[in-house]
Amino acid sequence: MIHLMGSNKRLCDGFSRRDLLHIGGLATLGLTVEDLFRSQALSAEKKSHSSSFGRSKSCILLFLFGSPPQHETFDPKPDAPEDIRGEMDAISTQLPGLQIGEGLPQTAEIMDRITLVRSMTHPYALHGVAYALTGMPTYTPTIEAIPRHPDHYPFIGSVVDYIEAHRSGTAHPSLPRNIGLPWLFGAKSTLGALAGPYPAFLGNGYDPLWTDFTGAGKRVVPKLLDEQTDDVLDPFASTTSDGRFKLPATGLPGGVTKSRFDVRRTLLHQFDQTRRWMEQYRNVQSFDHHQNTAYSLVTSNKMREALDIHRESEGSRDRYGMNLFGQSSLAARRLVESGAKFVSVFWDPFGPFGGSVWDTHANHFPRLKEYLLPVFDQAYSALIRDLEQRGLLDETLVLCVSEHGRTPKIDSKPKGAGRHHWSRAYSATLAGGGVKRGNVVGQSDPIGGDVAQTPVSPKDLLATSYHLLGIDPDTIIHDQVNRPIRIAGDGKIRPELLS
Repeated sequence: MIHLMGSNKRLCDGFSRRDLLHIGGLATLGLTVEDLFRSQALSAEKKSHSSSFGRSKSCILLFLFGSPPQHETFDPKPDAPEDIRGEMDAISTQLPGLQIGEGLPQTAEIMDRITLVRSMTHPYALHGVAYALTGMPTYTPTIEAIPRHPDHYPFIGSVVDYIEAHRSGTAHPSLPRNIGLPWLFGAKSTLGALAGPYPAFLGNGYDPLWTDFTGAGKRVVPKLLDEQTDDVLDPFASTTSDGRFKLPATGLPGGVTKSRFDVRRTLLHQFDQTRRWMEQYRNVQSFDHHQNTAYSLVTSNKMREALDIHRESEGSRDRYGMNLFGQSSLAARRLVESGAKFVSVFWDPFGPFGGSVWDTHANHFPRLKEYLLPVFDQAYSALIRDLEQRGLLDETLVLCVSEHGRTPKIDSKPKGAGRHHWSRAYSATLAGGGVKRGNVVGQSDPIGGDVAQTPVSPKDLLATSYHLLGIDPDTIIHDQVNRPIRIAGDGKIRPELLS
């Protein structure tokens, strides 16, 4: 088991001064901090006893906020009563014997590359993004709208960034290790920023680097509620072709050359040395981290070029879909192709909360048929095919998850019907580096309401993802009061998912 320090009194490399005094004794043996992390990584690899350990060089996380219904996506129940089955049929897939929802015809053609988990389960039928994407053991809705609440645990992308920074000895690579698309999660809805993709006690320096997007929405999406008065021009449904992903304020000031900027940075560094050990300024190290990240982005074109989807052919962009989810998925492929470690694509609220995403308490079937399923189907299948054609799929983990599923019984009272929150049984998919191809794990009961076989928790997906990325899920980090925290919570590596 690997122990890493994660208190908010870290130095810029993640260790407290007390830790450095302890590790300083290694110098007498000719070892450096980087040597220590390298040896820990080798120990983890030996412990793994699995050829799948470290098979993924990178990860693309697709998060479908609001939670898709398992019945109309990956776990249809064509033989169930109509109030369970609904008005959409099941179709055959490229994997013999497997059927999925009729709204996913292009995805049906790639199911022989996918591992489908039909037995996801946990106790919290709420929008617990933080629960789904961190090792936190329990969930309370009171902290969901408080991204920096002290009870939160670190986001998987932040943990990957933190550990890789120490392993490599490079705190500021030319391409950030933890990138979020298309913008700060929840920032474009009336609800505001939502908890989940944040580093918690690892420190703000391990936040995802969030992009922004300039394209406007072109299409009014079907309303969620009858009382919704706003028409939502949602870019996740359709966006202008001139839209671009941009980085937050990273250009050089007018009239300042790179060499002059380097001189300024050297002077600033000299001033910073005088305060480096002033631990009473708790955010100094995070500030230094952000300064260095900004400097890397200002002086390197690698990130900008990777984000520039206009370097793609028109045909390539159209294959993903001229909508924000499709173009974000394309940008994610470009980023991992350029060397990014962990890229997240969030399909999150836009405009009035409840008027977008997958939270189909009402108008369920029109939203699925006219908007949600076609957009997802095109982008997801294009991403998997594109990665495969470029020789990247075998080394890129593609993890597609949500907070929970939706009720097995349809609520016929709202206009367009509805399915409500349900976490006792739902679906997720994995593909790519180290994941078994053409694989179905678990089974729900005949109405898709409970797990009948092989329950899998969100923490199990975390543990398995860490394993595939070459990180021991038993790794321990410490919170701000020095409590040991296992990065994957109580999750276990699931061999059923691995090739």
